[in-house]
Amino acid sequence: MSSTARMRHLSSAPSQTALLEDQYLSVKEAAEHLGMKDERFVRRLVAERRITYSKFGTHVRIAVSVLEEYMRASVVPAIPVRRRMRRAA
Repeated sequence: MSSTARMRHLSSAPSQTALLEDQYLSVKEAAEHLGMKDERFVRRLVAERRITYSKFGTHVRIAVSVLEEYMRASVVPAIPVRRRMRRAA
């Protein structure tokens, strides 16, 4: 990863002080927080390094603020529906 890309990645991540004060969830708890039945999705996010996580020994923990930021970034805005004008027959 180039230094510019790394800086961009780090600047989009939550601040270190916010992460230290945050509540941490296990992978199973993180999946429940996201409304998933299975934890495979969260494990894939971790494996692909698409979310920031912490590792305490062998235990992976994810900050609640990281999950909420991921959810905000994943929102797809609705497209307003345009009504079609009917032609006179």
